[in-house]
Amino acid sequence: MKGVILDFDTIGPDDLDTSILLSLPISWQIYGNTSFDEVNERIRYADVVLTNKVELSNENIKQAANLKLIGLFATGTNIIDLEAASDKNICVSNAVAYCTDSVVQHVWALILALTTRIFDYSQAATDGRWERSNSFCVMDYSVKELAGKTLGVVGAGELGRAVASVGLAFGMNVKYALFPERHSFTHDNRLEFKVLLQQSDIVTLHCPLTKDNVNLIDKKELKLMKSTAILINTARGKLVNELSLRDALVKGEIGGAGLDVLSQEPPCEGNTLLDDSLPNLIITPHTAWISLEARQRLVEQVAGTVGKFLKGEKINSVC
Repeated sequence: MKGVILDFDTIGPDDLDTSILLSLPISWQIYGNTSFDEVNERIRYADVVLTNKVELSNENIKQAANLKLIGLFATGTNIIDLEAASDKNICVSNAVAYCTDSVVQHVWALILALTTRIFDYSQAATDGRWERSNSFCVMDYSVKELAGKTLGVVGAGELGRAVASVGLAFGMNVKYALFPERHSFTHDNRLEFKVLLQQSDIVTLHCPLTKDNVNLIDKKELKLMKSTAILINTARGKLVNELSLRDALVKGEIGGAGLDVLSQEPPCEGNTLLDDSLPNLIITPHTAWISLEARQRLVEQVAGTVGKFLKGEKINSVC
């Protein structure tokens, strides 16, 4: 059986134990990265294809005559034409819950950095302001406590609930977004999305990107938020209209934002948010998931999925 890994470099394999995956009874062809133009040729005769961020279109899938399993080194499935895979009875399996601890840690690093203005005060300590201070401390920026504040969580899955649990430990009031038009479970701590935006001091996004929620946070939604509110996005960049967010930050319509994702990654043609002059904005280069432990769990989970598939056992699948 032939297997292809299209973008192995994107999981940083050099510091991982990948033997559990590579020792499977599959003849692997491993590529560090794969361009759009190279996909067809590389998967043409493969039985198993593993990918992280390389897209598989209808055309790619249709011409891969032997393809039986597409395994994702990721949770999001928007890079795969699921309809095309389903039409050919190709199983598509995504990775789940492997990076929860890593992402939760990153989310709260962003929240704490923004609410304590940690980078601003670090600069104040080194740029001479502390030395010139007439007092023992510098108080140039407003610091807010989290206790008693409202944490609005959009997405009540594995990640959203884990982030919420830390909010509870800080003494925050946790609310989850409710979308009446969608099938979602109801709890006493659910608020209709617009109401959640109005009441939350921190809004954090933990939902998948779909065709229905592109620009979930746009000009109208940002205007609903408190002028002191902070927006956190470690999910997918296209959930937020970046031009609208820039405008809201410049005008002081919200208090700040912490982002680990952008609409295009890498932002090789630039991005309107990559501007040091924007106030109280922290952007990290899609690193929330990359802890050593999370990436090792990812390899082991994908290997386990492929191994079960080869044995005809039931696996996690999206189609």
